[in-house]
Order: sequence, then structure tokens, then C-alpha cells
Amino acid sequence: MNTKESKSNTPGGHETVGDGYFSERELRKGAAGWILLAGLGVAYVISGDFAGWNFGLAKGGWGGLAIATLLMAIMYTTMIFSLAELSATIPSAGGGYGFARRAFGPFGGFLTGTAILLEYSVAPAAIAAFISAYLDSLIGISGWPVSLAFFAIFIGIHLYGVGEALKVMLGVTILAVLALLVFIVAMVPHFEVANLFDIPVSGGFGASKFLPYGIIGIWAAIPYGVWFFLAVEGLPLAAEEAADPQRNMPKGMITAILVLLLLAALVLVVGPGGGGAKNLADAGDPLIAAMRSDTAYGGPTLTGKIINIVGLAGLIASFFSIIFGYSRQVFALSRAGYLPRVLSLTSKRKTPYLALLVPGSLGFLLSLSIDGDMLILVAVFGASISYILMMAAHIKLRIKEPDMDRPYRTPGGIITSSVALVLAVIALIAGFLVEPGVIFYAAIFYALMVAYFLLYSRHHLVAQAPEEEFEAIRQAEASLD
Repeated sequence: MNTKESKSNTPGGHETVGDGYFSERELRKGAAGWILLAGLGVAYVISGDFAGWNFGLAKGGWGGLAIATLLMAIMYTTMIFSLAELSATIPSAGGGYGFARRAFGPFGGFLTGTAILLEYSVAPAAIAAFISAYLDSLIGISGWPVSLAFFAIFIGIHLYGVGEALKVMLGVTILAVLALLVFIVAMVPHFEVANLFDIPVSGGFGASKFLPYGIIGIWAAIPYGVWFFLAVEGLPLAAEEAADPQRNMPKGMITAILVLLLLAALVLVVGPGGGGAKNLADAGDPLIAAMRSDTAYGGPTLTGKIINIVGLAGLIASFFSIIFGYSRQVFALSRAGYLPRVLSLTSKRKTPYLALLVPGSLGFLLSLSIDGDMLILVAVFGASISYILMMAAHIKLRIKEPDMDRPYRTPGGIITSSVALVLAVIALIAGFLVEPGVIFYAAIFYALMVAYFLLYSRHHLVAQAPEEEFEAIRQAEASLD
């Protein structure tokens, strides 16, 4: 029998495969130090500064969105400190699925990985819609040809190699940050406090100029506050390709969240404060809309053109990096047998080509059929489920395995992860309140995935996969004790 195909069953129902199985499923080791990791963390998210967040102005006014963003900033900061511990302790390409696998077993790990896949499959489609809006403002080109071109080009770069892809991504991210800084400097002279509160008061409990839609507006704005930070939690997916992940993963993650907190605060204040909250509320390209507003420059400007051109880098950076994220999640789940194993095959350049192409095709189709606002809500809904499960995993592992070797320990321990968990529950409820239809899309995705797991994959998990070996080591240590 061919070594690549040979397998046997372990007493626990896992399958033992030959060495050839993993030789066809190898990632490039040591491709990223902490600077590239921090850049990847910022790149995952930075498109949220360029588009998407502003829809929260239409739900809660500036005050509602500001409070929602503050709550989500607390959630992501506490979550990143918790994930920094988990990623240093369990460094595998499975990321959050691997953490939950260790804490809750195969089904808990699969549910977490499925939630992450929902988020990462949908987010590129939403970003593709915003790229189309920015290109329409710049050169009048939009629609499916734009989405197809961007999916094809950037999946192609990833197919070439992870080291090259991460370096391109870092360069694009630096350009995006510079574009944001130019925008902020350009808008400061036009900042007026009154511009923040120009949305008419619509009524409701607690309604005021600060909260034109009342207290409920805070809840409704939460999914858009999430958009300022969504996907930074995907950084642990790069653990197997990082140099010295025990040290570099926490350092890269914490650096990334600090940069993102600063950028979110500046954009949220200066954008509506210069361009007017009402003017930005429904814009597909809010930074350009702010520049062109009557309260700012009153029309197209050279600076606005530059921000539009370079600002595409922000959308591209997140688009580019989330492609990396979904491919590594699919790769890890497939390598361990939770998804069809063919999806984890890697090329001669150590890239998981089918894990790049299959979800990318799904993302392209979604970009054609669902509008950007709904895609944001579906992505946030999936993300919120994964946050709840990952923070619960942090708490359980701290209690269940207090002596586990933890190269980095979360400041505040389970108090920190508990704060993140409670806020993640609030974010999940808020997404449903804003648009109950997100349940429909999420339910279809989950039903298909869970059916596959229950009917097939749970009987064919790969014993030597890293996430399964972590559990085998734990069981062996427990038996010795």
C-alpha cells in the first residue's frame, strides 16, 4: 500500500496515517518574525478604517457608534491578551479551533473552526464590495469584474509563496497607514464638534443629539464598532509559519492591537468631525465622502485623489491578509480530517493551493449576490461565536490545566478573558437585533458543516495532526499523574 494512503485506526477512533500524508501538507516554517506578524495583524483589520464602520452612524449616530466602538475596543484588547497566551501555548495553524479542541474536544474545536470559517469566508466578499466602491469613485469602474480581478490577483500571489506574500502585505499595509495619516492631517483643520452631531434626533428612549436613536442605537452600532477590529484574532493562524512563535506571537499580536486602537480612535473622531456624520452614514467610500463634503473641501481635491488611490491599499491589505487567514484555517481543519483531506494538500512552494482556491471562489460568488452591509453582519456574527468559544477555552484551560507550560501569561488571567467573553455575547446579540436575517445565512452554513462532521469526519480524524497530538500528550500526562 502507498505510504501516503496507509492508515490504521487508533482505539479512540482516530486514523493513523503514513509519513507521506504530512509531506504533502507542509507549510513553510520560520517565514515570519514579530514585525511581519504585527503587520499581518494590522493588515487583517485596516480595511475597517476605510469603509464599513460608518454604517454604524446610521444605526446609532456618532455617540452610539463611539460607545459601541469603545466597548468593542475593550473586548478586542482583552481578547488579544488572552489569545496571546493560547497562541504561545498551543502554536498551530488551527488557531482558535486548536485552542477550543484542547479545551472542549473534537466537536467544540470543530464548532469554533466553523465560526472562524464563516467570518473569514464572508469578510473578503464584503471588502471586495468596498474596493469596488472606491474604484468607482476614482475611475468609474465597479462590479463583478473588479471582484474577480482582485480575487484572482491576490490568491495568485499567495499561491506563489507565504514569505513573499507576507512581505507584499507588509508593504501594502504601511502604505495604508500612511494614507490614513494623510487623511487625518487633511481633515483636522475642518473639524467641528457640531459635525459629529448633525444627524437629526429620531426619538426613542434616551434620545438626544449625542444619541439620536436613543440607547438602542448603541446596540445597533456594535457590529460596526467590531468592524474597526474584526479579524485581528486571526493572527494565531500564522503560528506554524512564525519564527519562535512562543515569543513572537504575543509580541506581534499586542503591537497590532495597539496600532489598531489608535487608528480607530483618530478615524472615528476626525472623519465625521470633518465631513459630518450624516454625510458619511451611508457612504461606500466614507473617507472620500468626508473629503468632498461641504463642511470640508467641497469637492474633489488632489489630496483626496491621493487618499483614494493609496487608500485602496487599506482595503487590499485586509483582503490580502484575510485570504491568508481562511486558507490556513481550511488547511488545519482539513489536515486533521475535519474537512475533506484534499483541501490541505500543499504545492512545491509549501502553499495550500486548494485551501486558497475553494473558499476564494465562494467569496467571489458571495460578493455578487449579497450587499456589503449584510456581509459585514454575517462576518461579525460568525466572529462573535468564535470569540465566545475561544474565551471559554482560555477560562477552562486555566482551571482544568493550571500547570500547563505557558510561555506567555495573560495579565489578569481569567478575569481578562471573562470580560472579553461577556462583551462577545453582547456583540452576538447585537448582530441579531440589527438584522435577524444573519441567522438564516449562518444557520445554512453551520447545518452543512455540522452534518458533514457528524456523518463522516468525526470518524476519520487524523491522529498525528498537531491539534490531535496536543490532546494525546495531555492524556498521556494525565495517565502518568
